[in-house]
Amino acid sequence: MPSHLPDVVVWSIPAFVLLTVIEIVSYRLHPDEDSAGYETKDAATSIGMGLGSLVFDALWKIPIVAIYAGVYELTPLRVPVVWWTLPLMLLAQDFFYYWSHRGHHVIRILWACHVVHHSSRKFNFTTALRQPWTSWTVWPFYVPLIALGVHPAALAFCSSANLVYQFWIHTERIGKLPRPVEFVFNTPSHHRVHHASQGGYLDRNFGGILIVWDRLFGSFTPETEPCVYGLTKNIATYNPLRVATHEYAAIGRDLRAARSWNERAGKVFRGPGWAPEEQAAGSGEPPARAADA
Repeated sequence: MPSHLPDVVVWSIPAFVLLTVIEIVSYRLHPDEDSAGYETKDAATSIGMGLGSLVFDALWKIPIVAIYAGVYELTPLRVPVVWWTLPLMLLAQDFFYYWSHRGHHVIRILWACHVVHHSSRKFNFTTALRQPWTSWTVWPFYVPLIALGVHPAALAFCSSANLVYQFWIHTERIGKLPRPVEFVFNTPSHHRVHHASQGGYLDRNFGGILIVWDRLFGSFTPETEPCVYGLTKNIATYNPLRVATHEYAAIGRDLRAARSWNERAGKVFRGPGWAPEEQAAGSGEPPARAADA
């Protein structure tokens, strides 16, 4: 049991607070009319979502850890947790994170979880804290790592390190970095594109720590124009419960209105903007990335 691995999220909380304060002060001292900036209610909602996610994640971890422990006991493989294997496990976790993140954008029932993180029309350090309360949808993507002999605690450490890394890329106060950094790593510029809602930026730049996965698998788009943040159909609420559940409610409404089992399956397992061909042709509108709350 690799009990010597630190809880990097807990250790990073002082840095989260300090960076957020610095960013808020920077906006007060140097306002930017072209920036999304801060709004008190929005920031409070993001922080509330983050605190709520800590509670719900603790609950989801009980069955997930049980499943991971079962898989780990069944596999004959073992990856030792030593100084040279940790970077390899971080690399592997980041690879599977890419596919998990991508899947949560293109499968609607998964998007219902992840949409929470995209629901703010602001883009600042508190946006990084706007986390879902239904993260049980993530665990299947990492089963291959456990089956390959990665200890569940080591996976938890790598996932936490990935999450901590992504905090600093949620800002408009950092421009483009030197080209070698932008080529390899996920940066604020790349992640601004990911959070943008205009057509050319939708469903792009899924990487966690590394952006090379997007370059390899055709989902990379550089930042070339100002980003408009939020959803293609934004939700007009600061209520954390509604933020956490609005897309599940929309799926429920669509299922009730569906006219066939094929349509019901599509509303759950196809993309967030999917509609039957006859409906899509009749509407004359581009597909939405999220349903109205």
